[in-house]
Amino acid sequence: MKVTKIETFISDVYRTNWVFVKVHTDSGLYGVGEATLEHQELTVEAAVKELNRHLVGKDPHDIEAFFHDTLRNSYWRGGPVLMSAMAGVEMALWDIKGKDLGVPVYQLLGGKVRDKVPCYANGWFAPAKTPEEFAAKAKETVKKGYKGLKWDPFGSAYLTLTKEEFNLAIDCIAAVKDAVGNEMEILIEGHGRFNLPTALKVAHAIEDFGVLWFEEPLPPENLEGLAQLKKRTKVSIAAGERLYGRMDYKTFFNLQCADFAQPDVSHSGGIMETRKIAAMAECHHIPVCPHNPIGPIANAATLQLAACTPNFYLLETMSADVPYRHELTTEQVNFKDGFMEIGNAPGLGIDIKTENCKKYPYQPHDLRHYNGKLTEIRPADAKDSFQQNTYANEHQ
Repeated sequence: MKVTKIETFISDVYRTNWVFVKVHTDSGLYGVGEATLEHQELTVEAAVKELNRHLVGKDPHDIEAFFHDTLRNSYWRGGPVLMSAMAGVEMALWDIKGKDLGVPVYQLLGGKVRDKVPCYANGWFAPAKTPEEFAAKAKETVKKGYKGLKWDPFGSAYLTLTKEEFNLAIDCIAAVKDAVGNEMEILIEGHGRFNLPTALKVAHAIEDFGVLWFEEPLPPENLEGLAQLKKRTKVSIAAGERLYGRMDYKTFFNLQCADFAQPDVSHSGGIMETRKIAAMAECHHIPVCPHNPIGPIANAATLQLAACTPNFYLLETMSADVPYRHELTTEQVNFKDGFMEIGNAPGLGIDIKTENCKKYPYQPHDLRHYNGKLTEIRPADAKDSFQQNTYANEHQ
């Protein structure tokens, strides 16, 4: 079996564009992956197309050789664009291997350690702005069974917070905590926005709320500062979504800069590279909670990792999405009581509906974090991504 070509499909989904990858072989078997790189979708698509030179004519089963040789032959190696492009193709190769052997990908990585994984919600808050609006949205989300709520309460602040911004953020956290009580975990997102003294001030202020973690409180390149922050607060620190492979994570673990590791399967080189990062985390007794806010194929790949990774702890899920989410792929997810079940279909268990993808062509989107539109993450007509048990089956 040989690879014949790599295709890409880009679909607008309101806040970003999903970048789907399809790897074809001369046997007629193909695999799918996802290389979504928010706000650089056309750039990563070009990088995926460059990979045709590395892969066409090769055996798709030789996944480790593809990863190693591609990285070796890329003089400007690493970084978000190359590693995201490689991730999308690598996922597709695992999908081919699983389909060819008739087993889900997790069976190729050692088999299951669990049948389902607990989920926390992101995106649940849209388009809340005030503490009262966040609290009302939180009460709605509790009823859906998620195990936790994550959000960024810091508006458009960057590096520092005015007293008014600080007080508003703390009031927002207090309002959500009052709304959900001890029923759900509270996870505070920083989006890498603060300098060290501001992050320390916030961390100390949220200690009494019993939050599960404070995520990316410092810019992602400042791992030394993150290690300082971790030593000076009682709040657990989560980070790592903007590290692009195990070599980046070597420094992360050596510095002991976080309590939770958050590699993103779509940006860290793919399934096997993320599995290796998880193994490194396991040696440090650190739980892995992958960054997973993008599309359905990335979610399917992350579920395969959840199945076979002992220190996988929580799955990030976007609780609401564009109403046509299930038009774009064959995604089938069984979500019940805050857990997502891990399916047993061969490969990744998902396919692209390529003709439907063309109905929603690429649209440019800019980062919302610093322009006052942070919480406008979903359209007004957004639907639940994963209704209890039946959503995907009803929308095929």
